Amino acid sequence: MNRTTVLRPWVLLVVIGSLFTMLIGSVGAQSDWSPRPVTASLKGSGATFPAPLYAAWIEVYKKVTPSVTISYQGVGSGQGQKDFIGYLTDFGGSDAALTAGRVQTEAPDTLHVPTVLGAVVPTYNLPGITNLRFSPETLAGIYLGAITRWNDGRIANDNSDVKLPNTSITVVYRSDGSGTTSIWTDYLTKISADWKTDVGSGNSVRWPVGVGAPGNAGVASTVKNTNGAIGYVELVFALANKLAVPAVKNAAGNYILPSLESTSAAADGIAVPADLVVSLTNSPNPKAYPVAGFTYILVHSSTYTDVAKAQALTDFIYWSLTEGTGAANRLGYAALPASLRVKAIKQLQKVTVAGKPVFNGAAR
Repeated sequence: MNRTTVLRPWVLLVVIGSLFTMLIGSVGAQSDWSPRPVTASLKGSGATFPAPLYAAWIEVYKKVTPSVTISYQGVGSGQGQKDFIGYLTDFGGSDAALTAGRVQTEAPDTLHVPTVLGAVVPTYNLPGITNLRFSPETLAGIYLGAITRWNDGRIANDNSDVKLPNTSITVVYRSDGSGTTSIWTDYLTKISADWKTDVGSGNSVRWPVGVGAPGNAGVASTVKNTNGAIGYVELVFALANKLAVPAVKNAAGNYILPSLESTSAAADGIAVPADLVVSLTNSPNPKAYPVAGFTYILVHSSTYTDVAKAQALTDFIYWSLTEGTGAANRLGYAALPASLRVKAIKQLQKVTVAGKPVFNGAAR
């Protein structure tokens, strides 16, 4: 392994938090809505992808409503779902929606509130090579273990202008239950019949080949320190660690680089159901990056018993979706389209304590 410097998660949080403060410190004054001055302590856990953004929002929100204390631990979507269902936290973070079966049997009052969109990128470590492209068939072949060296003809067909080394491929995957894994494997299931039959999709799967690492940060670190490695991470983590960000061929046959615009395009033309649970991978939009999805905050609709806490939670999420959303793009996150933001805010209007609604904001 080559030892190189990796941007640690806490450093990333501090840097982004400081930047976010500068970006939106004065935004709140532009709105006629303000959070209620309740006193509450909120706890959340889950997806690592939005953790830097949530940390930045929380840092700024302290100045907006000092009487509300919020913590969020990036422990992975799978653990975040478990904590939320077990009432160990007040809200959960997940890059994958709870399955209908789990909602029905374990958490029937779950509401999914999307906050931003994210792109999952197949980043790699090949010194001197930063411009590779991948077809769906090639990515499936690599993760199935059918393609084992970087100069394989199938990779060469995608990259006729690149001299590829005869280097072994080290496949890296998430070792923890992960919404990023759910998005990645959902994509592979859609584009590969073999993957669908032999592996399938979910927060955790039985990987045919490779080595595991915890969290987006762990996968990014392993890829950065391993010559010949390939792993899937959220775009924000690839950019933060200066890893390669390749183009991937989409459903329309176009090689698309992941960006805020191409990630948002994945939601265009997709019918979003009332519960806002939908897959965005392999979007038919010709401009869409094909491996994209929502990240959600999970909240309860009817089982909170503390009115002040429920008010504080819905106010914070509303503030994040309105006052905070303009800066999400500047931090590398694709903000929700306006129409979808309205639907997300309407989810907050369903939160009740003892049968009475606790949220007083308006969809905008």
